[in-house]
Amino acid sequence: LLYEMKLLLPKLRVAGFDISKHGLADAKDEVRDTLFIHSAQDPYPYEDNEFDLVISLGCFHNLRIFELKTALAEVERVGKKAYVMLESYRNELEQFNLQCWALTCESFFDLEEWCWIYEHFGYTGDYEFIYFE
Repeated sequence: LLYEMKLLLPKLRVAGFDISKHGLADAKDEVRDTLFIHSAQDPYPYEDNEFDLVISLGCFHNLRIFELKTALAEVERVGKKAYVMLESYRNELEQFNLQCWALTCESFFDLEEWCWIYEHFGYTGDYEFIYFE
């Protein structure tokens, strides 16, 4: 995603991190020097409101509930706007499919639970869920 955004907007400043070397191994040369190893639940090495937009795609389900609080607070802190996409479920079949797919998942929450978490932890950004039908 960072690479595609950079292609569309060459002057765009992008930065990103992943918890694993494997996650960064195939990064495109155009953005590789802006990426680093970091845990989403640890304080981000950025100033308040440093970014116009912070995006997290399919990451936060790997965090435990108390780690989610910190990660969401950091997204709020460093970004003027935010977008989080996560896996969720609306019924037992989707829950089963999610549990089979997301082997590293620590947070299995349904749609209403995720919305409660966002509100309870003060997350005000946009969000979306994907489901495994």
